[in-house]
Amino acid sequence: MIWIVGLGNPGAKYEKTRHNIGFMALDELARRHSIAIKQSKCKALIGEGVLPGGKVALIKPMTYMNLSGEAVRAFMDYYKVSLEDMIVVYDDLDTEIGRNRLRYQGSAGGHNGIKSIIQHTGTQTFNRIRMGISRPEPGFAVVDYVLSGFAKKESPMLQQSIEAACDALEYSLEHTFEQTMAKFNG
Repeated sequence: MIWIVGLGNPGAKYEKTRHNIGFMALDELARRHSIAIKQSKCKALIGEGVLPGGKVALIKPMTYMNLSGEAVRAFMDYYKVSLEDMIVVYDDLDTEIGRNRLRYQGSAGGHNGIKSIIQHTGTQTFNRIRMGISRPEPGFAVVDYVLSGFAKKESPMLQQSIEAACDALEYSLEHTFEQTMAKFNG
């Protein structure tokens, strides 16, 4: 089973914010494959389904971003799943909006959700899709920026990013993550 963790913050207040782009990608993947992400378990909302390529679990931690690792660890321990089968989808300030970057390891790069996952798994080696949200204008606090919504003019790029993330996730179910990186980072 491949388990896909979309990072974000729970609640309507954060629903359309930049920090919740990981949730947005999971919601689109769930919509494409008629998977309901509703089961409350392991400090997360979980939806399970079968896609071409195998069984998947879609996981949206309900711990708030900086404690995402708690939900990841709880899911790992409960389902006895391997980290090699996990893909984390999250926002990235260092990638421009509309672009995604796939990686299989690396530091948290200042992202508190990734920092928490590294802390709770003991490794920086796991598959990830970093979805670009661009950096704020000078003088705009990063915390305020990531918790703000997308500008109307960014909608087409946001949709493109979400679609591309879902395409990469679907592709990764039938190919290695290295092959997926080669195809979707190009």
